[in-house]
Order: sequence, then structure tokens, then C-alpha cells
Amino acid sequence: VQLVESGGGLVQPGGSLRLSCAASGFTFSNYAMSWHRQAPGKERELVARIAVAGGSTYYADSAKGRFTISRDNAINTVSLQMNSLKPEDTAVYYCYVVILARRYWGQGTQVTVSS
Repeated sequence: VQLVESGGGLVQPGGSLRLSCAASGFTFSNYAMSWHRQAPGKERELVARIAVAGGSTYYADSAKGRFTISRDNAINTVSLQMNSLKPEDTAVYYCYVVILARRYWGQGTQVTVSS
């Protein structure tokens, strides 16, 4: 199983970023996927989750109305569109999947929101 995130970077408050996670090594379309983040000195937290077929999504309160999670099962990719970014969104963002009770994380991508 391999999860490779991309798309992080430095953005000003109010800006947007789109994160992508390329998955391989498992049948992507069979598993729910999620994005988590970890800010310095804080615990890792769930940001958004998307069901197998993409019809059901969940967002943390901090992400509602600003972030959109989506997936493309044809290319084994899950994305996170982040709009209206705030300094408190600064964190390392991780792609995550659970397969047969085993947890897999990507290496993470840094998102920094600062003027």
C-alpha cells in the first residue's frame, strides 16, 4: 500500500490549495479514504472522509463550508480542495486508509497559511 500526497505549499490567508493523494497497492475503489492533519504541538485530527462511491462525505467542523473532499476511482486519487484558508489550517496533511484493520498513512504534505 502506498499513499503519496502532493499539492501543499505556502499560501496567504484567504487563498486556496488543492491537495491530491495518489494511492496504489490496493483496490482503491473498495475503501473509504480520509484526510487528516497535524499542526505543531497538536494531535493529528480528521479533516474529511469520503465513502467508497464518493456519495457520502464527512467534514470536521473546522473544514465545513471551506474544504471539499473528492475521489476519482478511475485514477486512484483522492483530493482535498481547500478554500478560504486560515492561519490555523497550517499543518501537515496526511492521506489515510484502513485496510483489514490496518492503518496506512502517506508521508504528508505541508500546508502553511501565512501572510
